[in-house]
Amino acid sequence: MEISRRQFFPLAMGTAVFPAASYIAQAESYPSRPVRIIVGFPAGGTPDILARLIGESLSERLRQPFVIENRPGAATNIATELVVRAAPDGYTLLTVTTPNLTNATLYPDLKFNFVRDIAPVASIGGVPFMMVVNPSFPPKTVPDFIAYAKAHPGQINVTSTGTGNLTYMAAELFKMMTGIDMVQVPARGEAGAQSDLLSGRVQVMFDPIPSSIGYVQAGKLRALAVTTATRLDVLPELAPVGDFVPGYEVSGTLGIGAPKGTSAEIITVLNKEINAGLIDSKMKVRLAELGATVRLDSPADFGKLVSAEIEKWAKVIKFAGIKAE
Repeated sequence: MEISRRQFFPLAMGTAVFPAASYIAQAESYPSRPVRIIVGFPAGGTPDILARLIGESLSERLRQPFVIENRPGAATNIATELVVRAAPDGYTLLTVTTPNLTNATLYPDLKFNFVRDIAPVASIGGVPFMMVVNPSFPPKTVPDFIAYAKAHPGQINVTSTGTGNLTYMAAELFKMMTGIDMVQVPARGEAGAQSDLLSGRVQVMFDPIPSSIGYVQAGKLRALAVTTATRLDVLPELAPVGDFVPGYEVSGTLGIGAPKGTSAEIITVLNKEINAGLIDSKMKVRLAELGATVRLDSPADFGKLVSAEIEKWAKVIKFAGIKAE
């Protein structure tokens, strides 16, 4: 019987080659069934919106369903632990957001280590925020807001999507840098926070632009400023908070991770297709409409960004004495 070249090498090299050969074969056929993308937030928020766009793009490019699964709770720790415990086969992925990067400091007793247990796959981009208020709230500019807050200490309620989320951290950074006193009133997720703001139960929120731009355009919320270093094309009339509070800048990190141990071949496939989707003309238009910024990274570069953001927010958490609730 004639043995082909492909058959010969595994037989000659022994069983030690099977793991590598298996991974390569797996990558060549990946994906062969539906893939789950786990989102640690309820449906409708910015991470969910952008994860669904990426999922749709990957479904089209890789010809398998990429299904969004919302697992909110515990400031994304429930979703993260689910992915950490999943098989490292590329069929369970995590939507990486800033809370994943703050939780290492906020929760000292986590059952996982994010950097150790989640493999970086690809960055999706930055998520700019804007400072939005209920239209009935008097201040119409950031300087007006600061002056009003100083004249009414402890009387302004600021909402967020939960302690440790970037909506919370952005407000704490603003308080720290301006010396004002606002009361944090965290809600359960984006929908709860926006409901409180729209109803007037709270006065202000630092909200991701993709989540709040529709309300601003409809006149249901009033935007005071963006949190990026420069103005944005989608909202050119809004100055950055940093124009009035020098050095203030906040932008949410968003990307995709996988369980540690996922093969480099599968991660390479996903990184390539996510990046290709991000530069697709239709995707670029949609992301621009939402105010999101695109960031094309290798897995290694995304890993460096994750580590840098963990260090940045750890300093803010420790300075402000923020504790997980």
